[in-house]
Amino acid sequence: MGILDILQQYADPSRVQPDRVNDHFDQVAQQASPQDLGSGVAAAFRSDATPPFGQMIGDLFGRSDPQQRAGILNQIIQSVGAGGLASVGGGVLGRILGGAGGTAPATITPEQASQISPADAGAIAAHAEKKDPSIMDRAGEFYAQHPDLVKGLGAAALAIALGRMHSSQR
Repeated sequence: MGILDILQQYADPSRVQPDRVNDHFDQVAQQASPQDLGSGVAAAFRSDATPPFGQMIGDLFGRSDPQQRAGILNQIIQSVGAGGLASVGGGVLGRILGGAGGTAPATITPEQASQISPADAGAIAAHAEKKDPSIMDRAGEFYAQHPDLVKGLGAAALAIALGRMHSSQR
């Protein structure tokens, strides 16, 4: 079954086979462009049928390695700036960055990212979403590079991602 055949199934939610979503996502993730996959993941982040963006980022963050944790935090910082996030999550980001947050963007290292809890990462992401909703697109692009992590979001999120990818293929 080709990628377009798989994606066609997700055009109609009544045709989705929940027990096949993970397999279908694996097949599509191997063949799809990073842009299409990222767009699909961003659609899952935006959907009312999935948990809030911050909660999903916290979940992904909790299953990420230190490099991936640093990567998503740096995407968020690039979006809204370290200064705007320094007090979020009990000020954890401000403490880790040593009070950084002026005009120069800070960069989180994997070691620093390991000091942030999934709950704090979720709070930081939720705050960033309020300041710049396009962070969901950048987070989708980031996680498109890590499809095995995305699979942990569950069948509903994967079906939404695949459905969005179908609509972008037309």
